[in-house]
Amino acid sequence: MFEEEQEGPTLSIQDYWQILQRRRWWLLAVIFGCWALAWIASWITPAVYRSETLILVEQQKVPQQYVVSNVSVDLQERLQSMTQQILSRTRLQRIIEQFHLYDSLRKRLGPDGPVDAMRKDITIELVDAPGKSEDLTAFRIAFNAPNPKLAQQVATQLTSLFIDENLQQQTQQAESTTEFLSNELDVARSALTEQEAKIQAFKTQYLGELPSQMEGNVQILNGLQDRYHNVSQNLNHAQEQKLYLESLLSQYRSVKFGDHSGTNTLPAIQDELAKLRAQLTDAEAKYTPQHPDVIRLKAQIAQTEKMKKAIEKDLSSSSTKSDSAPHSASELQAMSPILQLEGQIKANDQEISDSQNELKQLEGQLKAYQSRLNVTPMREQQLSDLTRDYNQSKANYDSLLQKQQQSQLATNLEKSQQGQQFRIIDPPSLPQRPFSPNRVRYSALGLVAGVVLGIICIAGVEFIDDRVRLFRDVNLFHARVLVGIPHLTTERQEKQQARRRILEWCTATVMLILMVAGNLVTFYKA
Repeated sequence: MFEEEQEGPTLSIQDYWQILQRRRWWLLAVIFGCWALAWIASWITPAVYRSETLILVEQQKVPQQYVVSNVSVDLQERLQSMTQQILSRTRLQRIIEQFHLYDSLRKRLGPDGPVDAMRKDITIELVDAPGKSEDLTAFRIAFNAPNPKLAQQVATQLTSLFIDENLQQQTQQAESTTEFLSNELDVARSALTEQEAKIQAFKTQYLGELPSQMEGNVQILNGLQDRYHNVSQNLNHAQEQKLYLESLLSQYRSVKFGDHSGTNTLPAIQDELAKLRAQLTDAEAKYTPQHPDVIRLKAQIAQTEKMKKAIEKDLSSSSTKSDSAPHSASELQAMSPILQLEGQIKANDQEISDSQNELKQLEGQLKAYQSRLNVTPMREQQLSDLTRDYNQSKANYDSLLQKQQQSQLATNLEKSQQGQQFRIIDPPSLPQRPFSPNRVRYSALGLVAGVVLGIICIAGVEFIDDRVRLFRDVNLFHARVLVGIPHLTTERQEKQQARRRILEWCTATVMLILMVAGNLVTFYKA
């Protein structure tokens, strides 16, 4: 009995080539079968056509330095929100009913089946800016459908929904922002009006005690003090004038009805006259001719000179009367200076009384203005508190007013479609070839799978087959070769072998032609 060795000889490339030749039909059959199955499967599988469109995110046409957008939502977030809204059950159900999509699924899976299927058939792909992955510049919308025209129509509808939804959202957000700022502006305006009313009421209530009137009050107080000083001086002068007139009247009466020598009266009048002239000289050196003191002194001097002349005239008269009462027109004329002095004394009394009343009024006014100046610091603090609140309200109002105006401009920009918007770069395409299945890929995968499976089959068959085909294989057994018989064929066998080879070549050629033709059909018509 023969004993087998544990290890066989190593096969060479020529050995592998002989195995391949011997098992060629296993390889060809498996390759052709796998390819045929893949090719038939690719054509049996329902074709799916994809229509794509490219939408550009176009920035607003007016520069940002002139009109700042009031829509601060990130574009990717807004696109995600729009996607959720457009892919909602209600929106998709309308499109399904409009184009009569997924009728078979509706019967098998109910109303929600077509909606889920359509969501799977919709593809939204973001396109980033070159070098700026965080900036969204464009995005693609694609839809898969059983026929090209339907895919294009649905893709067009989806594109319109995105563009309309973006415009609607932009406008709504802009209007909402403007409306919010307008409401806040109304509140700020009410607060500002209230602060203005408080300040106005405060100024009305404490008119004359306000810090802005302090300088005027000081000037008025200084004027009142000067006026008080002048009236006091006038009162003193009037009182001195009264004493002088009373003294002059007494002297004149003594001259007229008593002492006729006039030796005591004239010197006193002359001294008084000299005194008045000296005062006038000093007053003219200090004041203008229109000053009240200058005018008063001139009037006193004129009156005194007139009195002096009257006394001198009386002293020079030869006729004197011992009676004090006048009995004739000449005596009445002689007594006219006395009447004038008495009238001046009465006028002087009235002037004194008026000056005293005016001093009382001035004292009251001085106290009032002094009181105003005393409470001015307190009013200044109170007004400062009110003004601070007013300034805060005014700053808030101005800020809101500016923002509201800018927001209104941005809203008008969105309404006129001059803001950020979506623009179609590539309209929805009409697909010429199905997106799925990829028949070329199916065919290639069938060929690759056939080659792999064919090699596996050949290896399996060779492993199972235990026939000895080569002389060296006998060495695997510890046996001696006694006789070698060559392979002898008859003429009939040779003819059969020739016919078999022709059949094999024809079969192989037909397989090759079928695979080439099938791949060409797949490539050009798939």
